[in-house]
Amino acid sequence: MATPLGARGASSRGSAARARHTAPTPQPATGTAPIVLSGAHVVLPTGTVPDGRVVIDGTRIAATARDDARVVDARGHWLVPGFIDLHNHGGGGASFSGTAEDIQKAIHTHRLHGTTTLVASTVTDDMDFLVRQAGLLSEFTEQGDLAGIHFEGPFISPCRKGAHSEELLRDPDPAEVRKLIDAARGRARMVTLATELPGGLDSVRLLAEHGVIAAVGHTDATYEQTVQAIEAGATVATHLFNAMPTLGHRAPGPIAALLEDERVTVELINDGTHLHPAALELAFRHAGAGRVAFITDAMDAAGIGDGRYMLGPLEVEVSEGVARLVEGGSIAGSTLTQDRAFKRAVTVDRLPVEDVVTALSTNPARLLGISDKVGSLSPGKDADLVLLDENFDLKGVMRKGDWVVDPQLA
Repeated sequence: MATPLGARGASSRGSAARARHTAPTPQPATGTAPIVLSGAHVVLPTGTVPDGRVVIDGTRIAATARDDARVVDARGHWLVPGFIDLHNHGGGGASFSGTAEDIQKAIHTHRLHGTTTLVASTVTDDMDFLVRQAGLLSEFTEQGDLAGIHFEGPFISPCRKGAHSEELLRDPDPAEVRKLIDAARGRARMVTLATELPGGLDSVRLLAEHGVIAAVGHTDATYEQTVQAIEAGATVATHLFNAMPTLGHRAPGPIAALLEDERVTVELINDGTHLHPAALELAFRHAGAGRVAFITDAMDAAGIGDGRYMLGPLEVEVSEGVARLVEGGSIAGSTLTQDRAFKRAVTVDRLPVEDVVTALSTNPARLLGISDKVGSLSPGKDADLVLLDENFDLKGVMRKGDWVVDPQLA
């Protein structure tokens, strides 16, 4: 989403290299023999099992262990499914609007923080650039490094543009929306739209027909207009509460419509900056854990730190972990990682661990249509998991049976 100051030309406008780029080789978890992670609090779809166990055989979770399985003591830890991020612009000093090297760096950065399944989000830019970037990101999806592409902009409201460049915004013309999803070669997963703009409802219908999630966001819509968008097929609220009218008692706006409809999944950025704890509690109480998806909306500085960055043509200052436009002060994405979102939800917001797992793994997997592969620690699914200590700090990350972060358990 943003690149280090002065580096945009080298990152987001640079080489369109198509060679496969790989992160440092993860450490094999098993070799040829299965392992059994034993003694942890294991969070399953049916609830938490104290002193539970998870069997990993190759790249998948198994129902039973073979005689040659190696038992690993995970007592004192929590074992949860790998995190899934639906909305992420980059990290590690790199952007999903950048080169192939940038993309791989951002992916690996978030894997180190427990995100084993990741949708890459673009930011508003000119259409030709977005078309080219869609082609590059689709290659990472085809090789299994990404779960798809999310286009955030340019079809959003100038009244609620946030950290998007106003001169590059445009109405959601269905022909242009179709151009982007065609460029993604079947790998487009979500498009954020201000559905009240001309062409908005037709674009929602087009996306629904092509199996792409239509998300209501960066919108100035009324309550009634948002209801129309949901009826047309919109099923996600892009970072609920942010970049949309506030909830009013006479003009409830999009927030009320999105919270009340059972068909809508609401994204929440749980970094302590984007949402007051009371707003987070309101969303969980009204929508229920089954309709919440925690996202990062991360930009380049995630996993790096404070400094000056560029968000397209806009300069961003990251100070004490909060990213804001230098001109105007609007929040410009986040520096959040999903392990921090998990810990905050449990230790600060006091949400049940099971609800947090639902918001970080189960619901995003369902929304993406991949819950047969990921999203829970169920036999037959990919061996994607996160090991947390008793304070909910990340200690280990496994993806498809290989340790990305090795907990060094005996």
